[in-house]
Order: sequence, then C-alpha cells, then structure tokens
Amino acid sequence: MNTKTEIKVGNYTTEIVRKEIKNMHLGVYPPTGRIRVAVPLKTSDESIRLLIVSKIPWIKKQQAKFINQERQSKRDYISGESHYFLGRRYLLKVIDIEPIPRVEIKRKTRINLYVKPNSTQQHREKLLDNWYRLEIKKQIEFLGDKWSKIIGIKANKISVRKMKTKWGTCNPRSRRILLNLELAKKPSHCLEYVFVHEMIHLLEKKHSVKFQNYMDKFLPKWKQLKQELNKSPLNYIDWDY
Repeated sequence: MNTKTEIKVGNYTTEIVRKEIKNMHLGVYPPTGRIRVAVPLKTSDESIRLLIVSKIPWIKKQQAKFINQERQSKRDYISGESHYFLGRRYLLKVIDIEPIPRVEIKRKTRINLYVKPNSTQQHREKLLDNWYRLEIKKQIEFLGDKWSKIIGIKANKISVRKMKTKWGTCNPRSRRILLNLELAKKPSHCLEYVFVHEMIHLLEKKHSVKFQNYMDKFLPKWKQLKQELNKSPLNYIDWDY
C-alpha cells in the first residue's frame, strides 16, 4: 500500500511516496517544479534527505527550466484564439450550426469548430479534444507500423489521454504504451521521438546506457528532438496536486 508524506530540506519541500519498489526515484515536475521522491517502503527519512541534498544542483536546474518556460494562457475556446496542431499555429473560429458538431482545418490557417448554438466552453473543449485524439491516433497507427518493423518489437496496446507530468509511459510487462494527448499539438517529429522512446522501453526498462545506445541506433537525433519538445510552450492546465 502506498503512503504519502512530506519532507522539508532547506527551502525544498518534497513529496515522499513509499511503495513496493526496489530503488529511490526523484523527479521534478511542471509547472512549478514540484519535487517528488518515490522510495521503497522501509526507506528511512535520513536516506531520503541525503538523496535530496545530493540532487539539489540538479533540482535547481530543472526548476529554473520550468520557471523560464513559455506557457500558453488559459483557453476559452472562442473565435480568435490561437490553437496548435502538429506544431502549427491556427486561429480558432467557432461557428454555430445544427445538427452535427465537427472540427475541420480551413486554408491551413484556421480551425473551424462547428457547434450547436449556445454550446458551453466545456462542450467546445471536449469537441476539440476528441478531434485531437482522433488525429493523433492516425499518426500513432502509422508510427506503430513503421517502428515495429524497424525495432522488431510491437506493443500490445497504445492509448492516448491527457497527462500532467509525462509525455508518455510504458509498461514493459503488459507491453502497453500511453501517450499524452498534448502531443497532437507538437510537431510530428516530436511525437515520433516520444513514441520511439516508449517503444525502446519494451527492450530496456530503465534509462540506462543500454537504453541510450538503442536510442542512438534507431533515432540518432533523439537528443535534439527531446530538447525541442521540452522547450516548447507548456499548455495551460488547472494543475491540481
């Protein structure tokens, strides 16, 4: 059973999650640089403090990235707003219409959102998210066919959902991959980088030298792609920790 506590080391308040794992894992998460450490159940507070102290220079570096990173403002899903698809910026145009709501790209500069009259912001957001989900699944289907042949391994299931702290995750045991819906807004080569990254986890669970060697072999420019993705604007989210 997982338990959550907090530890304060200097000016750093860290969330501690004790669970059935073998090693300690420290992470710094957007948008505020929240620090979280996952540790084995019987790990002492002193061991956790020593880990945090040893990682303070790295923590500072990661938090500075989030503080300086560009962020999109909150979207109200009204005409004139900027929205992104595969790395391109589009202006949203909301059009009242009956009876079937839909989304289409017009003239490579505009996203038309056809909605029922008096639709709410929540309904417009859901409609656009569903469209993003359908579009990214088309990309994933192509990438799955392409990279399964190149790498020589295939995932059992690839799903898409909104995630707050990760671009993607992989469960090597079940061979399932989960990708962040926000990737539909990023350039296609960034989506491909994340897809390959998670596929490689089917071969190597950890971010080890072996993992990096696989990435170098299959996607030589992966470090540049990772940097581009991590420098892209963070989406506005009502973050709730």
